[in-house]
Amino acid sequence: MVFTSYFFIFYFLPVVLAVYYVLPNRTTWRNLWLLIASYVFYGWWNPWFVLLMLAATMINYVCGWLMSREGASEGQRKMAVTAAVVLSLGLLIFFKYAGFLQTNLNCLLSVFGTTGVRVWSIILPVGISFYIFQALSYAIDVYRREAPAARSFADFACYIALFPQMIAGPIIRYNTIALELRERPHHANHFASGVGLFILGFAKKILLANPIGSLADSAFGAQAPSATAAWLGVVAYALQIYFDFSGYSDMAVGLGRMFGFEFQRNFNAPYHAESITDFWRRWHISLSTFLRDYLYVPLGGNRMGNLRTYINLAIVMLLGGLWHGANWTFIVWGAYHGCLLIMERWAGRKPLYNRVPRVIRIGLTFVLVLFSWVWFRAENVSAALAYFNALFGQGGVDRTTPLLLAQLCTPGKLAVLGVAALCVMAKRQAYEWTSVLSWPKVCVLIAVFALALMAMFTQTLNPFLYFQF
Repeated sequence: MVFTSYFFIFYFLPVVLAVYYVLPNRTTWRNLWLLIASYVFYGWWNPWFVLLMLAATMINYVCGWLMSREGASEGQRKMAVTAAVVLSLGLLIFFKYAGFLQTNLNCLLSVFGTTGVRVWSIILPVGISFYIFQALSYAIDVYRREAPAARSFADFACYIALFPQMIAGPIIRYNTIALELRERPHHANHFASGVGLFILGFAKKILLANPIGSLADSAFGAQAPSATAAWLGVVAYALQIYFDFSGYSDMAVGLGRMFGFEFQRNFNAPYHAESITDFWRRWHISLSTFLRDYLYVPLGGNRMGNLRTYINLAIVMLLGGLWHGANWTFIVWGAYHGCLLIMERWAGRKPLYNRVPRVIRIGLTFVLVLFSWVWFRAENVSAALAYFNALFGQGGVDRTTPLLLAQLCTPGKLAVLGVAALCVMAKRQAYEWTSVLSWPKVCVLIAVFALALMAMFTQTLNPFLYFQF
């Protein structure tokens, strides 16, 4: 089930909201209802996936209980948190990376003339990277005494499985909503702002990301795109992935508000960034802060000299790239960002590019980010290198190039690109715009929602890009 489907909009969400608010105003009952609804939502793809989520939930709940019980020694607490981390990451590695590791092992064995191993075909459970990280944050926060252990299994299972954000984030850390799981207020203004943010996220996906995505697919799928087509394609992909992912995050935060939760903001105008360091403060904020607090800081952060800081940045970004998928392109993408972050750290607090006008800094940063999106979008390393050749006019031009440009440069698609660019450059993003609603804003939201609904019925089902991660 996806947010941008008629079944979710007209059946699932209204029923879940209605039952939620009809139930007695007791958090226990409402959490239990949200847990049931979330398992139905997640099991819509494959009911067996629910069992895997339940296994990860039980592992971390039991380990959290062992760490928090009275009389637990420090050694016992360390054993419990180690078990939680090893078992949780073991599930993630098996389901997400087993085939990748086996394929690369076979490549290595072939060099020595040795017969390779059989490569398993494993179905990747939707959203496993997100809920495993959430489960890990619980175990680590309880170990650090930064959050209380869950008072009941149902409450903790509700936290792991909350349907608004379980598939593609934001990654909700337990210590940020531990109190809300026990008791949370429900205010009309908070609910209304959630509805507004949900509508804008829905419109981002339906009215912008999906139409722009077809343009990016055409460019990246071409055999030998011209430089113009290649640049247009990578800009389209940059806009597609932003509106697709930020749209999902806006919908998730909005849905959370409808049920009394306040989830972390996941995007803060990332294409306004003036450096790559600034970009990672604005893009996928929940992942970047997770990696900072649970990996970068424990490795030593920037407290052990420059060389160790550079090594830590490289490790974090390599693992951040690998988190996105079992493909060498994601590893290169992470390494690329790691190198840029190291270079900016090496340049110091006032590097040379800080002397140029802000608009130029933003433009240069955007171009660097565009290069990274080539690695992120390409199917393999060879395809990425071929696309870079096209960007710099070395890809060659075949007989389909004029047809490709004609497909990419239709008035309708260029108009959508223009609207998307205006939305990206706007000073106030959806998160701020919906914080306080007025009647004029409500009228705009109704019109936008009606337009997005009409567009939804003309489109084929198009899942969010981050579902694959």
